[in-house]
Amino acid sequence: MTIYALSSGPGTSGVAIVRISGPEASEVIKLLTKKNIPKPRMATLRKINNINTSELIDEGIIIWFPGPESYTGEDMAEIHIHGGKAVILAVQNEISKVKNCRLAEAGEFTKLAFQNGKINLLKAESIADLISAETEIQRLQAVKIMTGESSEKFNELREKLLKILSFVEAKIDFPEEDLPEDNLKKIKEDSLDVLNKINKILNDHKVGEIIREGFKIAIVGPTNAGKSSLLNNLSNREVAIVSEIAGTTRDVVETHLNLDGYPVIISDTAGIRDSKDEIEKKGIRLSLKKAVNADLKLVVVDAKSIDLSGFLNDLLKKDAILVVNKSDLLKDKLDSKILKLNHVLISLKDNSNVNELISKIKNYLKDKFITEVDILITRERHRQHLVQCLEHLKNFLDKNYKKDFDKGAEDLRLATRHLGMIVGKVDVEEILGSIFNDFCIGK
Repeated sequence: MTIYALSSGPGTSGVAIVRISGPEASEVIKLLTKKNIPKPRMATLRKINNINTSELIDEGIIIWFPGPESYTGEDMAEIHIHGGKAVILAVQNEISKVKNCRLAEAGEFTKLAFQNGKINLLKAESIADLISAETEIQRLQAVKIMTGESSEKFNELREKLLKILSFVEAKIDFPEEDLPEDNLKKIKEDSLDVLNKINKILNDHKVGEIIREGFKIAIVGPTNAGKSSLLNNLSNREVAIVSEIAGTTRDVVETHLNLDGYPVIISDTAGIRDSKDEIEKKGIRLSLKKAVNADLKLVVVDAKSIDLSGFLNDLLKKDAILVVNKSDLLKDKLDSKILKLNHVLISLKDNSNVNELISKIKNYLKDKFITEVDILITRERHRQHLVQCLEHLKNFLDKNYKKDFDKGAEDLRLATRHLGMIVGKVDVEEILGSIFNDFCIGK
């Protein structure tokens, strides 16, 4: 089967790229251009015609990539045409007339590249991350993984486990033979080495996932403290409705920001207060949940009526900045307990001291994005496989000490399998869908 899709972004543009991959790719180009296939990897200007009537659709560039030296590993072509919707639809409609040609599914080109051994799973995921990158730090992380540094590390650890497994299976196959002490010592040393390296990778404070998904900041506090106004101020646009009526914000309002290259998701939450309104009560419950799961809490209070009892006091104990709004109305000095907290005085009414708050947030971000780990975990899938690998390694070492090689071998096989699942070295059909469905259609 041959697949095709718009590979460039949707909408009107100067140039659009239609990608074709599969055994019929050459036939498609011949039928559309009424000429033979151009030289490989050479941009060639061709008239693109209606297949049946030879009516001109557009003039564009054809680039031919013969397999297996192509992105997908199959015969592949790109048609560069003018980016009007009518032109794109006309070209795609003509391709659909060719036998065994169909519109590609989301991520199908990259899925083919993986299946044909052109890339591994980590690289495939990094391509998706590169496409969706909104900040410089996200781009740099995706490029780093795409170059293969992480893959090499995981493959190296996996190969070490496979070597250990060969020693263990040799002992199982020849039980009458005693393994040399040097081999037993090496099994123990190498297993501990892999275990320690995985532990180090896991001790990354989830920096890779935070970079990929965005640093989560929750704005929490009582009603009418200025939470929605703060969100609008930080966003430089009207994201949330601002009103003096208590309980205006009943749901969580989110916006994505780029703060000095750091990806940030800021959530404005419902004001925390006692309420009999069931909808508002549900919003407050969502607020509390969002606050607990946030990487940083901005606890906003009114300078005239600061009450840090109960839940707000718990929030301020870790990963929080106390934002005292309406400081222009503050007549007395702040309580000594408040002064000891990580706090900032602001006035959203006259935009006073907001820059100091932003500086505090940026400094906090910089600290959170620092790690000594070279290999960053970017997905929960990777983390879970590493955790499982670690558990099986611990079980193996425990059984190895008892020289229970038969039972230990299975744990070692499972540990090796989990490492292989990260890069796609084993049967991974069950996870392909979830990975490639996140891609755009033309990738």
